[in-house]
Amino acid sequence: MNMTLSRFLAVCLAMLVGFSAHGAATTARLVIPVETVKAGDTITVGVLLEMLPGWHTYWKNPGESGMASKIIWTLPNGITAGEIQWPTPEVYEDKTVDLITYVHHGQAMLLVPLTIGANLPNGELDLNARVSWLECEKLCVPGRTEVTGKFSIGKETKASSDAPLIQEWQNKLPKPNTTLKATAHWDGPIKENSRNVIIEFSPDTSIASWDFFPYRGEDFTLGPKSEKIGLKDGRYTLRKTLTSDEGKWPAEIKGLIVGGSNPEKPTTAYEAAITIGGLESAAGNVASANQASGEPAATQPDIAPRSLFAMLIYAFIGGMILNIMPCVLPVISLKILGFVHQSQQDPKRVRMLGLVYALGVVVSFLVLAALVIGVQQAGKAASWGMQFQNPQFLVILTILVTLVALNLFGVFEVTMNSNVMGAAGQLAAQKGASGAFFNGVLATILATPCTAPFLGVALGFAFAQSAVVILLVFVTIALGLAFPYVLLSWQPKWLKFLPKPGAWMEKFKILMGFPMIATAFWLFSLAAGHFGRSGVLWIGLLLVFVGLAAYIFGEFVQRGSKHRGVSAAFAGILLLGSLGYILEGQLNWRSPDRAGTSATTLESKVGIEWKSWNTEAVAEARKSGKPVFVDFTADWCVTCQANKRTSIEIASVKEKLDAIGALSLLGDYTYEDAAIAAELKKYGRAGVPLVVVFPADPEAQPIVLPELLTPGIVLEALEKAAPKVLSSVK
Repeated sequence: MNMTLSRFLAVCLAMLVGFSAHGAATTARLVIPVETVKAGDTITVGVLLEMLPGWHTYWKNPGESGMASKIIWTLPNGITAGEIQWPTPEVYEDKTVDLITYVHHGQAMLLVPLTIGANLPNGELDLNARVSWLECEKLCVPGRTEVTGKFSIGKETKASSDAPLIQEWQNKLPKPNTTLKATAHWDGPIKENSRNVIIEFSPDTSIASWDFFPYRGEDFTLGPKSEKIGLKDGRYTLRKTLTSDEGKWPAEIKGLIVGGSNPEKPTTAYEAAITIGGLESAAGNVASANQASGEPAATQPDIAPRSLFAMLIYAFIGGMILNIMPCVLPVISLKILGFVHQSQQDPKRVRMLGLVYALGVVVSFLVLAALVIGVQQAGKAASWGMQFQNPQFLVILTILVTLVALNLFGVFEVTMNSNVMGAAGQLAAQKGASGAFFNGVLATILATPCTAPFLGVALGFAFAQSAVVILLVFVTIALGLAFPYVLLSWQPKWLKFLPKPGAWMEKFKILMGFPMIATAFWLFSLAAGHFGRSGVLWIGLLLVFVGLAAYIFGEFVQRGSKHRGVSAAFAGILLLGSLGYILEGQLNWRSPDRAGTSATTLESKVGIEWKSWNTEAVAEARKSGKPVFVDFTADWCVTCQANKRTSIEIASVKEKLDAIGALSLLGDYTYEDAAIAAELKKYGRAGVPLVVVFPADPEAQPIVLPELLTPGIVLEALEKAAPKVLSSVK
């Protein structure tokens, strides 16, 4: 991860105020160098960003804060856009919050090559792009605009009046590195998940100051801060710090070698891909590196070996416990309604429906397992509940659960010929096999934000194993989740305590709609958080339009007698139009710009002084003999929020933290964070919650707390972590 949430908020503290009070400080326009171009050619167009004095936008690697500008193209068929070619940035150091970023002041043109299809016919073509950026001065404001332009396909290429401007900015692009002979090698031991790297090259000695501006790495971050060792024997030397997200150390780093009389405004830039010499095995760990350097080994969590059989038992028990977690309660209400329907049916049919429900759960868990395996094979870190970090998933699920709730309220009815409008509600409320299967799917989806006792250990074990073991553990969890309902289905005598079906069931059905609508509100709050300040308004309006379309469908199509076709068409247009206009037009939901969004807050109701988690903070505190309390959490994690309210954000814990002088750190996993994913894996967990207490003694093992907490568990761990002098005082 290139920046922590706390750093971003430190720079953009006034964003919400500025968004409403400040006009745009940056403008954008599309620059096209031709009036006419031949089919089959390639041209370079540009998006020119112009900023007011004092304001800046960000380079492709923003550094320790900020967000890179983006261009999303809408192009005619036959034209394809290449990657952005970025001008050399400047260094901007905000000393008030100790952050270094890479920025553009004044003007910056983002150049993009366009390939013109060889078979395109002659004629005029329109180009359209959505440009977004983050503009900052004393406050930061997200900006976005549409830029358009035209050119023609013809028999010959004819330059436009903007051709010299494009050429001017092409001349400013970094040059290929052909003379610097750059090399790099590791310097010193691994500390936590960071290590120093030395970069050397043969520069133009007439230039006084040199630096290296790194590109973003997939699994690592090369920090912007440089220790400039200087020129010796014709070689210039820099030292930088590289942080690995997953303990994998790269064999190559890419970026710009820059130079100039002013270190913050380079005038010379060379693009370089530098191989790191002396690369150790990616499997090398902190302990071995420290031992080689003569330093004491860093404390690692003591995770005992676990047998597959024991983990399968844990998985089954954890799956059963999920049934009583708050995430699954709305589905339990639907199952109760289903059991009432089934209580008077043929026992064979009841058993069949129980098995179909179990099949829905198993199939859903197989899909989740395939997703985990796919993410891992792509070289990324997978985690339990990771789909709740995806804005598209959250929006779709919010709409789906809203439709289920509206169906339970009777806004539209269930009929076998219902179209797509009623599909979600129909599936959720049907009494037959399709309803049972869909309830299994819904139970699985809503269970993933919760982590039950035993479940976290089993999942943490599975995520470090082969694809076969992952599938086996996930299927076992599914069987545990489905087991209580299958058992009840196969013991119809146990259903006799339920009242007989009757008119009361309509009122009960409506009553069951309330926990479902509560789930929709919760999902709405999560989805809106991905889209900044405007997310609440637009997603709220989208749900209103979805509800209105459902009402029109139920009232005038299903229960109406006249103009049913017109009503159905109007409901469909209203639904599809609102989806297209809001999701695509207003929220850009496929690639949302999170500028201005916020997740888990660092504020505390009882006064705990939370700071944002990072490995450096843990290491520094332990080095000074200070205990550390770390809470890895997420807004979508229901278990995390329950722990927070009952066992963490309480007066007794706050008093204990103060008494032992502990540092309190919050690891926010609401959005994807590779560093936190690696930390979860380090402690054998597949997802949040994870609460770790580091004793004041730096040689002591960290204390990993269970998924579900009580005040006693937390206080006992803090007591064990206290400095020896304090713990001995009665």
